[in-house]
Amino acid sequence: MTANGWIQFAIYCFVLLLSVKPVGIYLARAIEGERTLFDPILRPAESFLYKLCGIKADREMNWREYAFALLGFSVVSMLITYGIERMQAILHLWNPQRLAAVAPDLAWNTAASFTTNTNWQSYTPESTMSYLTEMTGLATHNFFSAAVGIVVAIALIRGIKRTESSTIGNFWVDITRILLWILLPGSILFAIFLVSQGVPQNLNSYTTAHTLDGSTQVIAQGPVASQEAIKMLGTNGGGFFNANSAHPFENPTPLSNFAEILSIFIIPAGLTFTLGRMTGSPGHGWAVFAAMLTFFIVGFAAVYWAESHPIPLLHGFTQTQTTSSPSGNMEGKEVRFGIADSALFATVTTDASCGAVNSMHDSFTPLGGLVVLANIMLGEVIFGGVGSGLYGMLIFVILAVFIAGLMVGRTPEYLGKKIESYDVKMAMLYVLTFPLIILTLAALFVVSPKIGLSSLNNPGPHGLTEILYAFTSGAGNNGSSFAGLNANTWWYNVMLGWEMLIGRFLMMIPVLALAGNLAQKKSVPPSSGTFPVTTPLFAVLLVGVVTILGALTFFPALSLGPILEHLMVQSGHMF
Repeated sequence: MTANGWIQFAIYCFVLLLSVKPVGIYLARAIEGERTLFDPILRPAESFLYKLCGIKADREMNWREYAFALLGFSVVSMLITYGIERMQAILHLWNPQRLAAVAPDLAWNTAASFTTNTNWQSYTPESTMSYLTEMTGLATHNFFSAAVGIVVAIALIRGIKRTESSTIGNFWVDITRILLWILLPGSILFAIFLVSQGVPQNLNSYTTAHTLDGSTQVIAQGPVASQEAIKMLGTNGGGFFNANSAHPFENPTPLSNFAEILSIFIIPAGLTFTLGRMTGSPGHGWAVFAAMLTFFIVGFAAVYWAESHPIPLLHGFTQTQTTSSPSGNMEGKEVRFGIADSALFATVTTDASCGAVNSMHDSFTPLGGLVVLANIMLGEVIFGGVGSGLYGMLIFVILAVFIAGLMVGRTPEYLGKKIESYDVKMAMLYVLTFPLIILTLAALFVVSPKIGLSSLNNPGPHGLTEILYAFTSGAGNNGSSFAGLNANTWWYNVMLGWEMLIGRFLMMIPVLALAGNLAQKKSVPPSSGTFPVTTPLFAVLLVGVVTILGALTFFPALSLGPILEHLMVQSGHMF
């Protein structure tokens, strides 16, 4: 651990903090249809899209209609992407490498992955996906899945804000505004910046280079900047290259590295201020932000500390900068980024729903790997994916308020709404669905030698961790992996695809049901028994509730692998 590393982290947190209010205000104005800088261009486009698609912008939906529209939109777009992948060989447009059709199980896995904002990649993009597939199938889902996450968060905020209302908004209006006013302009500006840093943006064939030793090397390229921009802003992951943001074509400079890490959190962090602004309680938005920031700081500190120490098993061996140096564990990390930036990127991408790593999580120390695994186990509520992080944290807010109400013997209240049994049931359904999916599938694959264990490169506790991480990442719609597991098999592709869909949409439905129920409630004035949700004390309570529930539902079972690894490493045994 160095002073330079901590200074970089402090600068990152400071810039993120400065962005929260302006981004949050803009998000609220765009979503609520208030005037913005882009209105002269985007208002006509919005009206045209409504007329083209037959959308009645003035008609709002109840939560069931909202959920049905969301699911229908996602299913249809997923099937289109699956079709593009399967017909890739005959769709010669923008396929200069003449890449073959994607296999059925892999196409299913990829379509489900990008639809759910997971962006899990069981393939090497450069040799699997054509430019057409990347742009019309995968990049469009980077926009769509991010927008879907945001609309669910906004629907829940509306449910908290409204009183005696049977509706929570119009899905088609919400997703159109998010795409036009937020994701599209942000991605265009960010893509231009990335091109200025050296990220390729073209439709050329791959370049064949002749090396000094007389051999040849094929250098992949393509429309990288446009996909990289929305990949980061939408917390998608799923790089144009297999190495993701460790590849110099995706992340060429220190400035691009900082901007990419910042872009992952900028919308999720801004949404906390949007929460406060739309509900008329800015202090509550800041309290939620403070709870998220606390978890983020603790997580980074733990990973940075763990990775900054040499690996005990290599004590006495010749240690090089590419394995384990006296300054820490450099195995699997980009030398140009170093341990501090790699720890920051790993913490950010596992806090958020983004697999755009610039280091290999499989090469982390056991405790470093435990932290990034735990970040996903918590439901990625530490800023999290765009939208999903906020509505996941608001589920914990409901539970925190409920617990606080029980402690004083009063009916819990949250921003003027009574929290009753239905609300708590929906919150607990959300919380319990996540570990149920992970534990069931992980257990099934761990006890199935031909299905789950045959793909392992590392037996023992680390192999267990790889399987746990894969299913945790899939259910959490994260998309990062430990990489030591070959998940490109029929069973892994198919089951991970279904898990991603369940982990995304089965958890969205309780959130929308909660939003609909809250919207119907009357507003009650605060009383002496109302827990103050706008104070630092509430942020402390929220941190405690998330930690305790996470410990009860995940850590005893899912931390077993990393803990065994750590004990074996410290005792000098290989795993």
